[in-house]
Amino acid sequence: MELEILPALFPPPPFLENGEGLGEGSGLALPKFREVPQMSNPNLRDIESASDLSKRLGLPFSNLALLTRALTHRSYVNEYESVEDNERLEFLGDAVLDFIAGAWVYNRFPELPEGDLTKIRSAMVRNEQLAKFSRALNLGQALRLGRGEAASGGRARDNLLGSAFEALVGALYLDSGLERVREFVTPIFEGAREFILNQIQDPKSALQEWTQAQKLGSPHYRLISTSGPAHEATFEIAAEIAGMEKGRGSGSSKSAAQHAAAKDAMKNLGLMDN
Repeated sequence: MELEILPALFPPPPFLENGEGLGEGSGLALPKFREVPQMSNPNLRDIESASDLSKRLGLPFSNLALLTRALTHRSYVNEYESVEDNERLEFLGDAVLDFIAGAWVYNRFPELPEGDLTKIRSAMVRNEQLAKFSRALNLGQALRLGRGEAASGGRARDNLLGSAFEALVGALYLDSGLERVREFVTPIFEGAREFILNQIQDPKSALQEWTQAQKLGSPHYRLISTSGPAHEATFEIAAEIAGMEKGRGSGSSKSAAQHAAAKDAMKNLGLMDN
């Protein structure tokens, strides 16, 4: 039954025309959306309304209350006693995204074994990646946050943005059904495809296999520096082998910086093409 349903529900997505909507520095090629002016302060009047967001993203919600709830963080509920926060929609959106991502990967990569399909699906729906999708869609400026959360940089925080994307998907599913969600996320997944494929090659594992084969022990990753505000910190890390630095990398998390450092070390050792 499942094999009959998935190809019909997930036909090969159309190519993005002319590479439009390329996300700067994100490695993502996303559909082009109308830009929204940055907020000058966290007051409600400066937040993009659910109605305006719906129009901007081309998602005509029949029940805008659902979209409003998807954009409402629990900190806002605590301060303003709104009806409901977005956590239940986040839970639902997580499940819907898992299914859609799994079906998209299954149809998009018919030649890959299960293990590789699982890696790609996991990379597509992990919170850090969903936060990138949220940034590309400018969801942060539509979020209803409490004063403290907004003042501390909540609109730029990965865990909050990733959860908001899941909640948006959950609301869209309840309002318009699975097919409408698929139409919305497929070009987003397609735009992130090459970026994700590069990420899952896992140079850390490859570097460790090489060093152990050379009887050099395991690579050591040393934190060089941390820069930027706490909610948008950038980490720089060195990859060391037998006490000698072989590569450096930076990223928005220590894990991402280690990944970049291992990749740099592989290139410097002639184990990977530049």
